[in-house]
Amino acid sequence: MTVSTSARRLTAAALSAAAITAAIAVPASAADPRPYRQSVEISRVQYDSPGRDDRSNRSLNQEWVEITNNGRRSVNLDGWTLSDADGHTYTFDHYRLGGRSTVRVHTGVGRDSRTDLFQDRHAYVWNNDRDRAVLRNDHGRFVDASSWGRRHFHH
Repeated sequence: MTVSTSARRLTAAALSAAAITAAIAVPASAADPRPYRQSVEISRVQYDSPGRDDRSNRSLNQEWVEITNNGRRSVNLDGWTLSDADGHTYTFDHYRLGGRSTVRVHTGVGRDSRTDLFQDRHAYVWNNDRDRAVLRNDHGRFVDASSWGRRHFHH
């Protein structure tokens, strides 16, 4: 075998190996294990409504959680859930949160709008001393959480 034949075979083998490596690398990058940076988050929680806790609708609606979309595109929240540590769960129904927008989810009864949603409850959800608000997407996957008080919570 001549030197030029060996060089051609080595070059062909190197090109084949490069093509195989490239073919393998594309799917690997598509399956990137890093978590997806979610643009939707719990931005604020008013868990202790101002004044006396008299269970009036006014007092219940002063207990709320704000959900913010920091992205430019709107996000369909249909089927997403907001829950507390005791399992009280609110499910978003046919709601789209605009880009760079915030919606306030109130505990009491009210008329839903683009900026305010109501759980239509007649009792408080968020504990004043300690609790955890958890936001999950329509597949039940953890999106964000906000905790207060001494108890440690896990998602």
